[in-house]
Amino acid sequence: MTLLRFVPALLTLLLATRSMAQQPDVSCVPAAQRGDKELGCYVLANKELGSLADKPIYWHLYVYPSQAAAEAAKGTVGTVVESFGKVWLFAVADATWSPTGGQRVSRIGPLPVSHPGTYTAEYMEATFLPGMKSRVHRHPGPEAWFVVSGEQCAETPGKKIELHAGEGGFVPEGPPMVLWGTGANKRQGLALILHDSSRPMTAPATDWTPAGLCAR
Repeated sequence: MTLLRFVPALLTLLLATRSMAQQPDVSCVPAAQRGDKELGCYVLANKELGSLADKPIYWHLYVYPSQAAAEAAKGTVGTVVESFGKVWLFAVADATWSPTGGQRVSRIGPLPVSHPGTYTAEYMEATFLPGMKSRVHRHPGPEAWFVVSGEQCAETPGKKIELHAGEGGFVPEGPPMVLWGTGANKRQGLALILHDSSRPMTAPATDWTPAGLCAR
């Protein structure tokens, strides 16, 4: 009787693991290539930032009632995008940065910037069903996320980072990673890759095999 009690849970776990394995890997593409697709990862905007200030750097996220209001408030470091039915103002700046108006949604950081030079901010949105995952990859700079809805899990060597709706997090430059949509509902998320402008924002990581920490 005790064993039978665990059979439904074991079947659920096996089906979830099988579903996760069958989903295609996702890579980020320009929003112009999106067409009418909902699922996937799409680059919304990029901004050349030049040399960063010699102080802790954060990703600031605000929402505005209109694109005109956000454009008027963005200053020299802000970028305005429309995503998931809202107008967003993003900025990579120190902790004191604050635009006029708008509603602050999150401030994520401090983001680890490991070397001097010029940087580019790439802003993306992604929608994953549970079980969808990114390709195994790495970045020449930190990657940060803000989860709009659902849940996600990022695995790096020996570590996993789980985030739920309304939460933000990041990984530093260098380690290979894979990102999963987890939980029971569709995951919608925003992402920033803050990378060395002289290098592509993403590179495949063929030197590491995930241990499946996010599937446990």
